[in-house]
Amino acid sequence: MTKARNRWPRPRDGENPTGAPDGRVSSHVPPAGNKGINGINPTGLDECLRACAVHSGKLVATLDRRRTELAEKLRQLLATQAMAQATAPASAASGATALIRRATKAPAGPADELSGELLDALLAVGSKALECGYDDELRLALLISDTVLTRRRNSRAGWRLRARTLEAVGDEPATVEAYARYLALTDDDGFGVAPRIAGMREGGRRQDELLRLLERECPGAAAYRAGPATDVWAEGLALHARGSLEQAEPRLVGALLAMERENSPVQDIQAAVSQYLDLRIEANGGRAAELRELVTLYAEQRRNRMRGPVADPTFGGVDWISLGEFRNQIAGRSICLIANSQRVGRSSLGAEIDAYDLVVRFNSYKIDAAATGSRTDIHATIHKHGFNWDQPVMTRLVFGGVSGDWKHSLRNRLVPGAQRYLGDESLRWPLRNIGKVGTDVWSSIPTSGFNMLWLLDFLDVSPTLDLIGFDFYESGAYRLQEAMRMPITSVHEYTSEKAWVMERAQSVSDMRISLR
Repeated sequence: MTKARNRWPRPRDGENPTGAPDGRVSSHVPPAGNKGINGINPTGLDECLRACAVHSGKLVATLDRRRTELAEKLRQLLATQAMAQATAPASAASGATALIRRATKAPAGPADELSGELLDALLAVGSKALECGYDDELRLALLISDTVLTRRRNSRAGWRLRARTLEAVGDEPATVEAYARYLALTDDDGFGVAPRIAGMREGGRRQDELLRLLERECPGAAAYRAGPATDVWAEGLALHARGSLEQAEPRLVGALLAMERENSPVQDIQAAVSQYLDLRIEANGGRAAELRELVTLYAEQRRNRMRGPVADPTFGGVDWISLGEFRNQIAGRSICLIANSQRVGRSSLGAEIDAYDLVVRFNSYKIDAAATGSRTDIHATIHKHGFNWDQPVMTRLVFGGVSGDWKHSLRNRLVPGAQRYLGDESLRWPLRNIGKVGTDVWSSIPTSGFNMLWLLDFLDVSPTLDLIGFDFYESGAYRLQEAMRMPITSVHEYTSEKAWVMERAQSVSDMRISLR
């Protein structure tokens, strides 16, 4: 780090994504004085749609995959708005083209109504904008959250989008506040917000301890803490480059204290502390023993922010099982896999389902004993969210394509005592890692259901293997309420999965597909 940056990330690849001549904050981010309750900038729907239309025009020739996906979500948003305009009174302009044309002219537009369809489309744009991670896209995501929360103060999705965006730009106090508002509005913390809040708070405490320790160890830093952090840091590095860490250290520590005073993004403070510690260790001939307390505090604040405090690192003494051990666990036992479909939710098969030796459920499954049965022996879930991880099961298999992300989710989301057995890395991504089925053969990302079914079919040790209610979402989703707003994602290829199942089916009825 050579200088402290502002709260928003720099443009990448030579871009000026704000659209302003000098790259300054774009005009649709109101100043702090205009903020309402909880820091929200009251924003009209028309204003937001105009900003989305303008942004859509900027992405016409993009080669960035994430921005291409954002452009498609913007197109869908404008199409949704155009359909709403088509049924509006004649006085309202109609069509996405008219909306885009007005975006750079007069602010006239449709009535400021936020329907359910438009809300979902806006949130989809906000989520994709956040994934892009660029300055302008982060501003767009924040603008969308402001718009949603202006119209719907208790929108859980709106608060979560706001929290994720603020976290991306390093505004930790506002992030904690937004996450807390989200958590107060939900009973199902499937996204692991509570440990995230706890982790940020504990990380902030550790960071404060670290800075206070530096302040005590280097009293000369007080003379520099009032100056601009960027300039003081640059002066310190220049002195160090001339071979004088002793003279440089008060400025470097003073710059860290100035960053704290200026409420610099968390990521910037972490990067600066890391570089400072590297310089101290280098000056000490590579020996870090004298810096044990500083390094410990630095590691603890990073670890807590990444995963949250872990009260029980052994997670209740869970037994990790391998592919072979899982095979022995299911051998000779009848198995049914229960779909999260409306077809199951409207059924009366509960008693039949509970009669199988092993009942397998997926992700954000919902229990209604008469319809779905009451038992869950095996919970198969993607690592990206934590729905039902607190529900007691015999075995939990967590699927994930990237080993590091999978491990991070396990550390964050596992609930001690909620499972007796937990699949190890040999069971992390069955289709790809066990079956060696690459993207050249199966291009789409396999669902949790398909990974589980493929695994059971591959092991081939169960005399009965039935799928209950699998219509591949033709009847709609049936899952926990908090998960119902999650879209049926397009990254999966349900048609191919259905074809694979039907090729192996021994018998098929309205509710049951038997593979054995």
